Amino acid sequence: MIKKIFGPERIGQLVIVMIIITFAAGCRKAYTPKPESYFRIDFPQKEYISYKSECNYSFDCPVYGKITPYQGQGDEPCWINIEFPGYKGKIHITYKTLHSDLNTHVEDIRTLAYKHSIKADDILEETFSFPDREVYGMIYDIKGNTASSMSFFITDSTDNFLSGSLYFSVIPNKDSLAPVIGFFTEDIRHMIETFHWEK
Repeated sequence: MIKKIFGPERIGQLVIVMIIITFAAGCRKAYTPKPESYFRIDFPQKEYISYKSECNYSFDCPVYGKITPYQGQGDEPCWINIEFPGYKGKIHITYKTLHSDLNTHVEDIRTLAYKHSIKADDILEETFSFPDREVYGMIYDIKGNTASSMSFFITDSTDNFLSGSLYFSVIPNKDSLAPVIGFFTEDIRHMIETFHWEK
């Protein structure tokens, strides 16, 4: 049937074309997409200096952090930022004198942390207590692509209340930011461990 339609010359040409197509298809390499990668980030050596605020508290601050007064909506004299310009990050710190309103401030920080629950993969709560220094509080470790990756508060439970949050001025990406978040999380923990109320 094929011979009648094409003739002997055409069949030979078809066979050659089929061999070329089969050979070409077999030699073709499968495309493998290049895995996504991120820039390598170099971190400074961990080193701290003592910072004493005019607002009743002190702590060890990383030497690569720049302390500046907070200037923005609702700013108050005791509010500061610890800025890390090379990493587009900052720890925003607020301070309040308590007037029998500890529960209100604690709930405000909890609400602020859980505002990220829409985009957060998880929010881990960790309490800490250093009775000899009257330092009590909680850390909110916020996992995922959120505006803030960590919030915390410190109080003596009677007179003073300090809160802080770690922010980055970049589009949140938990994979690319993970090393940076881990690095500055250590600094926040060191700050809490060295925190004192100045009487």
